[in-house]
Amino acid sequence: MKITAKHLALFICIVWLGACKVPAVSSKQENKHTPAAYSNSQDTTNSAQIKWKQYFTDPNLLALIDTALINNQELNITLREIEMSKNEIMARKGEYLPFLHLKGGAAAERAGKYTWDGLSEEDWKTRPEKGHPYVGDFMIGTYFTWELDVWKKLRTAKKAAVVKYLSTIEGKNFMVTNIIAEIASSYYELMALDNLLAIIQQNIELQSNALQVVKLEKDAAKVTQLAVNRFEAQLLNTKNLQYEIQQKIIETENRINFLAGRFPQPVVRNSAAFNNLVLDPIFAGIPSQLLSYRPDIRQAELELAAAKLDVQVAKANFYPSFSLTAGVGLQAFNPVYLITPESILYNLAGDLVAPLINKNAIKTTYFNANEKQIQAVYNYERSILNAHIEVVNQLSRMDNFTKSYETKAKEVDILTQSITISNNLFRSARADYIEVLLTQREALESKIDLIEIKLKQLDAKVNIYKALGGGWN
Repeated sequence: MKITAKHLALFICIVWLGACKVPAVSSKQENKHTPAAYSNSQDTTNSAQIKWKQYFTDPNLLALIDTALINNQELNITLREIEMSKNEIMARKGEYLPFLHLKGGAAAERAGKYTWDGLSEEDWKTRPEKGHPYVGDFMIGTYFTWELDVWKKLRTAKKAAVVKYLSTIEGKNFMVTNIIAEIASSYYELMALDNLLAIIQQNIELQSNALQVVKLEKDAAKVTQLAVNRFEAQLLNTKNLQYEIQQKIIETENRINFLAGRFPQPVVRNSAAFNNLVLDPIFAGIPSQLLSYRPDIRQAELELAAAKLDVQVAKANFYPSFSLTAGVGLQAFNPVYLITPESILYNLAGDLVAPLINKNAIKTTYFNANEKQIQAVYNYERSILNAHIEVVNQLSRMDNFTKSYETKAKEVDILTQSITISNNLFRSARADYIEVLLTQREALESKIDLIEIKLKQLDAKVNIYKALGGGWN
């Protein structure tokens, strides 16, 4: 059988089409399912819709948050990343548009006498009527290249860049939410520390007075030196507590200063109002709203969308690419002739390139893109699960710490009364000094616990707002 050009072309087409085959990969579809409700309530009212300037009412706290949203270095770094993502869109868009270049060049060459070019040059020199001496190569012109986006590979890459840009914006929103929550939590912690220090200082004064009474009782031979030592030791222990709290105050202030992007300085606050802070009702809405309100979930969703587009781009690498090249300009061996019509040159060409053998790099890119897409699915599902669990935990914290605060407040009242009772009984010799010491210690510990429970309440208020997706808007 005689092999003709037609048979050869058919064979090449068959091999070429076989080379464009895309290997099969496994994929995973994301699951967006959320429970119907956090409890039996189907109320869609959601506290995440409240602006942070309405959710937090302390003017000193609002001023700190305003400062942080302007000066926070990490947030400003993220803003630069957003700009870089925007620039990436511009770069991707330019890839599927024609490239136009301006080209110019000049070259001189002296050939050896006994070479072909050298002989030709000698002939020109000895017979001027034949032409002009060869002096070099001069050209100026423009040329363009254009890859035809037949499989929409370049446009898809541009879409992926747009989606990644949008995901960086959601990342910035999530960071804003975290900064607001961290400053609010640190601010409430600072107020709690101030109140703890005040309680300890009050107890130092109370215990100092009790120590003086015990010393008088010893002088009257009603108690021994052991009682004096025990009262004095308790006083010293209480005094020691204030130094640790003072250090925590400094560190908490500087944590706030760091978030606000400023050097160490006192943080203005009204700590006297700490125990009177009222927790407004929180409306959690329904779990499906997290998909719209939580920036981290929206960021994970956009990253998943970008990963899917990256798979399409990687898949298109198996298909042939088409490109056009063209150029027009002037070229002559002597710059004098560049302006003549005879020096005009032009070219037009089309290329078709397809991978044939050794496609390991293309396959690796495709397989890895698919694996990253599966990772993005798991990350998206994890972000939904994490958000739901955070909301449930914080709702439970608010409920339990509210009940705990009410219970502990009653305990504080009882123990505060017991201090006066124990002191009176001690003076009348109807109670020993051990009862007085234990009562004072228990009262102090209960007051400290009450402050800590109040702080946990306020932390729950901050964290439920963050968990629901509030703050960034």
